[in-house]
Amino acid sequence: MNKLTDNNSPKPLANDSRPITGRQALALLVSGGAYAGLAYATPRAEFGLLLGLLAVAFGAYAWLLHSRLPLWAGLLAALLLRLLWLPALPALSDDYHRFRWDGLLVAAGLNPYQYRPDELVADDSAAGVQANPTSPQPATTLLQPAAEELQTLYPRLNSPHYYSVYPPVCQAVFGVASGIFPAHERGAVLLMRLVLLLAEAATAGLLLALLRQLGLPRQRALWYLLNPLVLVELTGNLHFEALVVALLLLALWLLARGHWAVSAGALGLAVGTKLLPLLLLPLLLRRLGWWRTAAYGALTLLTVALLFAPFVSAELARNIGRSLNLYFRSFEFNASVYYLLRAGGYYLTGYNQIARIGPALALGSVAWILLLTFGEKRPTWATLPATLLLLLTGYYLLATIVHPWYLTPLLALSVFTRYRYAFVWSGLIVLSYAAYQTTAYTENPWLLALEYGVLLGAMVWDYRQQRLVRLAA
Repeated sequence: MNKLTDNNSPKPLANDSRPITGRQALALLVSGGAYAGLAYATPRAEFGLLLGLLAVAFGAYAWLLHSRLPLWAGLLAALLLRLLWLPALPALSDDYHRFRWDGLLVAAGLNPYQYRPDELVADDSAAGVQANPTSPQPATTLLQPAAEELQTLYPRLNSPHYYSVYPPVCQAVFGVASGIFPAHERGAVLLMRLVLLLAEAATAGLLLALLRQLGLPRQRALWYLLNPLVLVELTGNLHFEALVVALLLLALWLLARGHWAVSAGALGLAVGTKLLPLLLLPLLLRRLGWWRTAAYGALTLLTVALLFAPFVSAELARNIGRSLNLYFRSFEFNASVYYLLRAGGYYLTGYNQIARIGPALALGSVAWILLLTFGEKRPTWATLPATLLLLLTGYYLLATIVHPWYLTPLLALSVFTRYRYAFVWSGLIVLSYAAYQTTAYTENPWLLALEYGVLLGAMVWDYRQQRLVRLAA
């Protein structure tokens, strides 16, 4: 197998032991102040304050990268800025309530994919699970010790009428955290955050290792590790893309070293955290060959099957299918192509056509994946990060939902490429938080137009730069 190298890339810099300048130290202090404000003094509904602090954080980030912050200082800053969030509860996301809910079920020995929250806790019940006559008796008995905590959590859930969509690796972390701290919210959050911090530490090491293998400057790792979106959404808001990024990079690193079977296991763990990394498999066809890719895919799926094994039930496939159907046919947020098509649907029919447009765009994503898989001119291991970046970008441009933390894998992959649009997008997508100013979650079309208009400009600029590089070569 060819190694993951790029002989035309610039060589990494020698060991960078330069001291930081006074202005760099000041910029890091300003960043710390902005993150402290975001962590401890910024409710999600306060969009003006949120946008101002993020603007400060992104401005300091851009300047620090431009000033060539020494690698050692950047790595230390990345660690300290993450530790700053350690005792905080997520201020910009309420998903962690569902993490605790699922974790309490797992800790009690119940299958989180088998019951909706509204099936276990009645809205008008003061006694919790015991008072719900529709709850199956075994579930009622098992959940008795956690009934009071579940009743407290239930009003905070953002999707009490839907089955859990979090894969088994997430459920394992939820279960351990909620089992150790069943009635202590901050303790459970702290334990989950420590898991994500370990994942981000692994990401830092893998970024440095892959950059060294590609012959790229190691300072590029700071593009990801100091990015404000990564800091806020993964460490701050407790999103498990931190595990996905670490496991995806581990799979790529193992592939680079020729350990494709172990790499398949790592990818299986990534898929067991979020399903998205499955999209890597088609890009291996022309790199590993058909038979080895088939074996790689089989090992990946076997790993996923083993992870799901403890949760297997008659309802598992049906309930997950219902959740995926709802995702493609009902949910929408911060979309691009979909919103344009939706506007056309309203104009032609007078109502929202998401039930048709969502599946159609999913088919469009399949077509995009096939185009990249078989249309790539010279598929090598060195070009894999860039091709995967383009694949995921197309997937999200055709998606009906694009939350800010979805971009973090794109940012990690961009470190190994000449593309810069994902970093521009990371600064723009925070505009989507404007929707949370009211409980109606109304999106601002002008902010959407700004986000995707500037993103389109950045992508065109990147494309032209790539053409100039090819012409010069």
